[in-house]
Amino acid sequence: MTPTLSQVSKGDQLPELSISVTRGDLVRYAGASGDFNPIHYSGAFAQEVGLPDVIAHGMLTMALATRLVTDWLGDPGRIIEHGVRFTRPVVVPDDENGARVELSGKVVSVDEEDGTAKLNLTAKCAGQGVLGGAYALVRLS
Repeated sequence: MTPTLSQVSKGDQLPELSISVTRGDLVRYAGASGDFNPIHYSGAFAQEVGLPDVIAHGMLTMALATRLVTDWLGDPGRIIEHGVRFTRPVVVPDDENGARVELSGKVVSVDEEDGTAKLNLTAKCAGQGVLGGAYALVRLS
């Protein structure tokens, strides 16, 4: 159910979301996006270029943050603007558990005149932030 303008206040927290990203997810994302950079599937190559191991696609990590917003909104068409900076890679181990990405969000402002709210988003993996300046501007009903 889409939250209405009258139901949302500055300081409200979005329901937290925890998602496991596995190497299989990276393969599926590579197929869908066309991004077959070997840093996303070859541990040897990733280490050769200075990474600790295979990393998730940055845009996949951004998509997970977007999912937090769309799950809360109930309608992805209500996202007006969305942005992030990639600050740290999500290292994905070669096991069945993968990497756990913890997502949270907070309403930082509500503009009653134009029916919008600005959300600040947080994405962490292994206790460290992986996105910086992540936000979404959404239209509320």
